[in-house]
Amino acid sequence: MKKRKVPLRKSVVSGEMLPKKELIRIAKSKEGEVSIDPTGKKPGRGAYVAIEPKEVEQAWKKKVLDRVLDVELTDDFYQELLDYVTHQKARKELFSNE
Repeated sequence: MKKRKVPLRKSVVSGEMLPKKELIRIAKSKEGEVSIDPTGKKPGRGAYVAIEPKEVEQAWKKKVLDRVLDVELTDDFYQELLDYVTHQKARKELFSNE
């Protein structure tokens, strides 16, 4: 059986190339709205962050997403992202043991 090619993306925080499924996409629309993109299919500029709470906290502290997407993000957005990543990591750990 032929092996499938795993799409890789680069995390804007760590600079590591990781499989797309291990990252979360943050999308900026043409209107300048920034949102979490769980499907990875929203139109606009995208930046990827690993599904690791420590990496999101580092992005928040250094305002990495602000620079990459050229917008000013609120602490509420970073908190929402941190909550989402924490939830996704917990789900991944819970269901990967089966």
